[in-house]
Amino acid sequence: MAGTLYLCATPIGNLEDITFRVLRTLREVDLIAAEDTRNTIKLLNHFEIKTPMTSYHEYNKVDKAAYLVSRLAQGTNIALVTDAGTPGISDPGEEIVRQAYEAGIPVTSLPGACACITALTLSGLSTRRFAFEAFLPPDKKERATILESLRTETRTVILYEAPHHLLATLRQLLDTLGERRITLCRELTKLHETVQLMTLSEAVSHYTDNTPKGEYVLVLEGVSQQSLDQKKQDNWKEMDLQSHMQLYLDQNLSKKEAMKKVAADRGVSKRDIYQQLLNL
Repeated sequence: MAGTLYLCATPIGNLEDITFRVLRTLREVDLIAAEDTRNTIKLLNHFEIKTPMTSYHEYNKVDKAAYLVSRLAQGTNIALVTDAGTPGISDPGEEIVRQAYEAGIPVTSLPGACACITALTLSGLSTRRFAFEAFLPPDKKERATILESLRTETRTVILYEAPHHLLATLRQLLDTLGERRITLCRELTKLHETVQLMTLSEAVSHYTDNTPKGEYVLVLEGVSQQSLDQKKQDNWKEMDLQSHMQLYLDQNLSKKEAMKKVAADRGVSKRDIYQQLLNL
């Protein structure tokens, strides 16, 4: 009978945030696969857990996942833990989960701490719809592509950032996206936790004068749909009315249908378009 892969959420700072279920599972499984055994041993020692560990990280994830899945197939129960938070969120956990499913291995997730969700709930920004981007890629071209895509993102966006890159990232966000509200969450659940809701320009100014310290989660306001609609309308209004009409007439639309589309594009009534055409 195959073993089970348990995805165990661990604290992101405060050790009291671990769940009873995770503690029991870490004690009962045969093996713990840890992103960094040097970090995880501190957690295990604190709770007096003696279960054997093995490393599973970004640089060995494919081959090590295959090995761990073979152990699972033989009946070994394995708990997967990340350095902090929930496995599979911005870490190599997704690879072993994929391989486990392909091999028919049972997988279950034990919920708990997750930095991105903790930050979102603290942000004071919209929580109904959100997009998680984790760390922006270091490659300049790929990074620029993602930032460009965020210009029209209406959902709240969650990013991770290290202190030594924070100011540069804030400047890039401001240069690419323009002014937005942003909540900067630092050292979540730890002794020196801080949460700052401000604008991007205020954040750039603040961290130009103050050196960032600790790990950050950035929660960025999405652009409003109203702003996007207004920008589209403004772009259409840069085209003269006759050319705009001709664009749709060339698509074999009737004059009435063309006026209706032109009116919708410009955010005005069909009557307004009719009157403007009469005055030309």
